[in-house]
Amino acid sequence: MGEMKTCFKRVDYDLSGLLHYIDIGDIGLPDIQRPFVWSNTKVRDLFDSMYRGFPVGYLLFWENITANGSRQIGVDDKQHPVPSRLIVDGQQRLTSLYAVFRGKKVLDKEYHERKIEIAFRPRDGKFEVADAAIRRDPEWIADISELWASGKSSYQLVKEFLERLKTKCTLRPDEEERIAHNLDRLFDLQKYPFTALEIAPTVDEEEVADIFVRINSEGVRLNQADFILTLMSVFWDDGRKALEAFCDQSRRVPDHSSSPSPFNYFIQPDPAHLLRVAVAFGFWRGRLKSVYQILRGKDLETGEFSAEAREKQFEKLKMSQAEVLNLTNWHQFFSCIIGAGFRSGNMVTSQNTLLYSYAFYLIGRKHFGIPEHKLQKLIGRWFFASSLTGRYTSSPESVMDSDLNRLKAARDGESFEAILEQMMANELTNDFWTITLPANMDSSSASSPELFAYIAAQNRLGAPVLFSHKKIHDLLDPTIKTTKKALERHHLFPRAWLEKHGVKDLKKINQIANFALLEWPENLTISDEPPSSYVPKLRERFTNDEWQIMHELHALPEDWHEMQYEDFLQKRRELMAAIIRRGFETLR
Repeated sequence: MGEMKTCFKRVDYDLSGLLHYIDIGDIGLPDIQRPFVWSNTKVRDLFDSMYRGFPVGYLLFWENITANGSRQIGVDDKQHPVPSRLIVDGQQRLTSLYAVFRGKKVLDKEYHERKIEIAFRPRDGKFEVADAAIRRDPEWIADISELWASGKSSYQLVKEFLERLKTKCTLRPDEEERIAHNLDRLFDLQKYPFTALEIAPTVDEEEVADIFVRINSEGVRLNQADFILTLMSVFWDDGRKALEAFCDQSRRVPDHSSSPSPFNYFIQPDPAHLLRVAVAFGFWRGRLKSVYQILRGKDLETGEFSAEAREKQFEKLKMSQAEVLNLTNWHQFFSCIIGAGFRSGNMVTSQNTLLYSYAFYLIGRKHFGIPEHKLQKLIGRWFFASSLTGRYTSSPESVMDSDLNRLKAARDGESFEAILEQMMANELTNDFWTITLPANMDSSSASSPELFAYIAAQNRLGAPVLFSHKKIHDLLDPTIKTTKKALERHHLFPRAWLEKHGVKDLKKINQIANFALLEWPENLTISDEPPSSYVPKLRERFTNDEWQIMHELHALPEDWHEMQYEDFLQKRRELMAAIIRRGFETLR
């Protein structure tokens, strides 16, 4: 084993130097264009600590291995097109300081622009988040950004502030002196000292992530997506901006006049989500780590880095991201999911399953040219099966990697389809349907994949709402917004009645098999009566055929309302599993 070396050096900066390096692009601060998660009060506290001379933590930089002589794509207004240092820890602090000192706006979590306005009262050195009352009060400087953005000297600023204040109130000489001193002190925050630990460029991203976790008290884990997004900021900023614009628009409900948009009722993606799809589709890889290394320009065989290799891999990423963000592909994919009986994100228990199914949709459509009508059913089946079996709930990257490796053997659309079908058949055996699935439904979880697969199957089979002539499918439409939910999950054996008869355990009372979807007026009518009492009254409203179909599609055993509770649960779980199977089979 070689000699252990220190993998970082300590560098001291003053704040104005740091801001200058960000201005010229020597330190990469992509986050001025990124969602900023700090509240204004947190920024206020940062300024207060600095003003009092308290330490506010060091910064962690990572020297950029491919900075020398390489160019940055899409950013032409910096003297240094490629940063020599990337920020690993301290992004929010530096974004706060850069935004306030340069008077720049930041983006919030919902991608709306906002200005951070921190107010300062020179009389007692107090900081506050600006509000209407502060803006009217001559004692306050409502937005300290103006001090540095104005380009005036501290002497001029003090003079102007005192003159303005004197028109409103009388000041004693000692008060004037204190105000002048406090304003000078605020102005001089530009000289505030920072220490940065700069990690050597030879350290790989896994070690950088480990260093970050070990020294970061908040314990935020840096993931591979963070590293790829940082690389995109440096080498393809337009690509990262396109990702973020797509995510922003997916959160805004379009009005009738607006142009096509990524808005949907299933997912409001983050850039990292879409990156996963682009990497699976473009690079045939489930693990982001290996792609990160390739995008840095690393040859995985020799360990060498080159700008040519990096540019070639970024070209591949550009092509795959263009397909991922293509609105036709995006919405056609959601129509596969709707076709499989799932109506909204409320029925999706795993975002990974949704994202990886989208990658398979793109592979089928773009790499193998499978006709859309065939692909719609195939991907609908795949999503249904993967959701139901929890395929991507543990070690999703490894499972996806292995799935993609199997799919690499496909030569054409038919073999692609055959491989997916084989993977589903391996999981959905007869034993799965008749033993495993009913056993998995012995649960009281209100958001289990089995429950949502059951509702999706009812949608596929055109089931009516229990004790109603309306269809479940229509009342689950996510575009219908009412003050009361159109459909409610209702206990078939009411809780109060069960408790009165000795069943106290909530896990028993709230079993999946004790619930059915009812319209809320019915829910009110049934109240706390036992089924033996309310079922005969409701029976009168329906013909024999209607009653039989309703019972069949709601997995209700014959004469269930007269059964013992335990027997009812056991029998209904088996029937619910059979309905899920039937619904799934309709997707062939």
